[in-house]
Formats: sequence, C-alpha cells, structure tokens
Amino acid sequence: MRKIMASLLLVTGIAGSCLAAVVPDSATNNVSPVYGVSLPDGYRDWRVITIAHEAGKNNDIRAILGNDVVVKAFREGTRPFPDGAVIARLAYVYQSSPENDAVFPAPQSFVAGDPTNVQISVKDSKKYTDTGGWGYGQFEKGVANQSEPLLQTCFACHTKLDPSKDLVFSHYSP
Repeated sequence: MRKIMASLLLVTGIAGSCLAAVVPDSATNNVSPVYGVSLPDGYRDWRVITIAHEAGKNNDIRAILGNDVVVKAFREGTRPFPDGAVIARLAYVYQSSPENDAVFPAPQSFVAGDPTNVQISVKDSKKYTDTGGWGYGQFEKGVANQSEPLLQTCFACHTKLDPSKDLVFSHYSP
C-alpha cells in the first residue's frame, strides 16, 4: 500500500510540474510586448489628471489617471517627467444616457459606456532610452494586448508633440 501511495504521489507531482510548465502564469505573462508594461496595482484609485473625449473613429470618453509621482509633476509643471511617473488612460464608449434622454427633450447627457481599453505609460529613462524614456502598454478586459505593431505606434504618435510636453498628450485639469 505504501508503494502504491508513494508511486501515486510521485506521478501526481510530476504531472503537476509538467502542467505548471505548460500553463502560463497570467501574473507574469500579462505584460505588453515591446515594452514589458503591466497594469499597475491600484491604478483605479489614482487621482484624475483630466477627462477627454476623442471624436472620430474611436469616439470614446477617457479618464486620465496618474500615480503620485506624475500628479506632483503635473501640478508643479515639472518637465521632463521624473522616472516612476505612470499615467493610466481608461477609455469607454461615449454614449448618451438613456435615463437622462427619457427626461429631457433631446440627448444632452453623455456618459461612459462599456470599457474599451486601458493604456499605460511608464516613465523610466534608463529602461526606455529608445523611446524618450517612456514605455507603453494597452489592455482589454485586464489582458495585455499582444499586438507588437499596435504598441509600436504609441511612440510614433507621441513624438509629434512639442518636445516641452515630454511625449505626453494630457494636461493637468485643476
């Protein structure tokens, strides 16, 4: 009986090890390609930097949030942003409010609908030397978008800004 139990434990241990080697750990693999950016812990509790509506193809509404490092830099006008600055852009479908539309004679209140994605920008001047000190990631439903071409477009767009902006589109809304 002991030999059977020992054999069973051995087989179970080997099978478990093989399974662990095959099944990816989402906590370590949920990073963006190119930059290796992940969703920061607690980002939903960060301070609001600004709100934006992007018309056109995206037609979304965005809440731009920042960690303490980037909020302090925005408030003090510090550029370039210091290492450790992190910006989170939460995008949602831009839609009129059915509840308010029922009360008012015409659609006039627009709200955040379903979430579309979260984009993260991380300042690390040593790690991201080729991209002005910034690394980028995009996440849908909490999962890192693995499209390298998509992530490579981030820096290309940000370089169109005036250099005094340190590659950041957002401004601080007091």
